[in-house]
Amino acid sequence: MSKKLTKYILPEKEMPTSWYNILPDLPEPMPPMLHPQTHEPTILPPPLFPAALNDQEFSKEHTIEIPDEVLDVYKMYRPTPLIRAYRLEKALGTPAQIFYKYEGVSAAGSHKLNTAIAQAYYNKKAGIKRLATETGAGQWGSALALACQYMGLECKVYMVKVSYNQKPYRRIMMETWGAKVVASPSTDTNFGKQVLAEDPNCPGSLGMAISEACEDAFSRDDTSYSLGSVLNHVILHQSIIGLETKKQLEMADVEADIIIGCVGGGSNFGGLAVPFVKDKMKGKKIELIAVEPTACPSMTRGPLAWDLGDVAGMAPIVMMYTLGHSFIPSPIHAGGLRYHGMSPLVSHLHKLKLIDARAVNQKATFESAIQFARTEGIIPAPEPAHAIKVVIDEALKCKESGQKKVIVLGLSGHGHFDLSAYDQFLSGKLEADAYDEAKVKQSLAQLPKIDYVAPK
Repeated sequence: MSKKLTKYILPEKEMPTSWYNILPDLPEPMPPMLHPQTHEPTILPPPLFPAALNDQEFSKEHTIEIPDEVLDVYKMYRPTPLIRAYRLEKALGTPAQIFYKYEGVSAAGSHKLNTAIAQAYYNKKAGIKRLATETGAGQWGSALALACQYMGLECKVYMVKVSYNQKPYRRIMMETWGAKVVASPSTDTNFGKQVLAEDPNCPGSLGMAISEACEDAFSRDDTSYSLGSVLNHVILHQSIIGLETKKQLEMADVEADIIIGCVGGGSNFGGLAVPFVKDKMKGKKIELIAVEPTACPSMTRGPLAWDLGDVAGMAPIVMMYTLGHSFIPSPIHAGGLRYHGMSPLVSHLHKLKLIDARAVNQKATFESAIQFARTEGIIPAPEPAHAIKVVIDEALKCKESGQKKVIVLGLSGHGHFDLSAYDQFLSGKLEADAYDEAKVKQSLAQLPKIDYVAPK
């Protein structure tokens, strides 16, 4: 096949029919999940998650078959295209070949739909009628709202207040698809009322919104909680991104030297990376770079420690890179990257030196996003714009060295609902993101005291 093709579209018949589970292939097993009160090994709280998702969270199977009902919905937008960024390459003057896997073609506009469909399906099979969730920038809430429509479920979304105010069109999108959306912290839960009593102007955080959604789900027998990132079963569902990408690179007759994706909770990068991590564990030379914001740099500045997944302490305790569950990042526009911790699986891969991590600031990401938009035409969401910054950095390194590396970008979604952020940048009003080290130290001081020792 000609290498001059711009877009590599996998035939529908070649779309993966199974997800890839990296857990049994890890050279060192992950630490267990601990109960928030007893600190003993536990599973995901059964009142919040159906058995099928709990099984997938800890599965030792290398592959898990994708149900036909899920595949039928996937086929509405998958396989997603792998696109060669010729115009960006030319603008940079780089000998590198840049490809981007574009997940913005889904109806929800991002990769989040891949797991939303699966989670809605398994909850419906378990007899659940309603899902409660949190969302930062709104991509996850949008995806779950649509998935619930596909599967005939009700949906309640607790949207982090700063994003609720910054991104009204995301809220409208969710409500158009039938979801009920409230700004978090809200007056709909006891936890939200407590936060607002202490700070009526609290901008919210993903950790707070998770607490509200969990409280909602715990209070109703017909409701489960649904999480759009962080957990193993979410990255499992997202592995379809990396599996498709590998096949598409074969179509382009190239092998990836560098894989780059943004990380907040870890699902976008994890889904793209894990099939390539498998190759790296077998000895293949490949770099896998996770990019986070300097305002919330859990992997690059946080310790690897036991921490809670939410502020109220309802979620299990996990080993992850964290800034502390009570940390509230500055209100950057990449709302999906404002989670205090990193996926335990992505954290484990980083600990094992199978992936690298970098942090970039908000203004630099928008500069890169503008260059990408003006060359490739796609206006990226602020989240993957972080990855674009590092793609450009790596391409310029190739220009200096003359190396013809193949760089693959995970372009997780478009930024059509983030134009107010672009307006702020273009008008010179975009504030620099801030990292408050004192607040991080205060938050880390509240990490749970864990005496757990793994059995030998």
